[in-house]
Amino acid sequence: MDLKRINDHVSVSGQIQPEDVAALKAAGFVAIINNRPDGESPDQPASAEIGAAAVAAGLDYYEIPLGREGVSPEMVEQTRSVLEGSKGPVFCFCRSGTRSTTLWALSQAGEVDAGEIISQAAEAGYDMSHLAGHLSRN
Repeated sequence: MDLKRINDHVSVSGQIQPEDVAALKAAGFVAIINNRPDGESPDQPASAEIGAAAVAAGLDYYEIPLGREGVSPEMVEQTRSVLEGSKGPVFCFCRSGTRSTTLWALSQAGEVDAGEIISQAAEAGYDMSHLAGHLSRN
């Protein structure tokens, strides 16, 4: 698991396995957001498997799959709601971390300066500069 810290509240990575959940709990995360639709890859564990491991570890688990259909306003709002409602750090994952970072970035639009969002993502290794126009709106 190649965890990348966006800020004190959000970290992202590529695909995780159910056995990774205990390490996430030990690292202080309180919630997991799965941004990967089931069935993208034959070696990918089912969301239900990771969700069961999360619940067993005492973590909140959310599915906000971002697939070929692209980002919807509902996905952005769900992400914002989970982040605002969590009582500690949230871990998000997809295949590479890019979709998770995209949803995080869009969920911060109008709340955090666009330059700061882009900078935080870049420090974690994700280029979100193409979203600048979307991140500046209120």
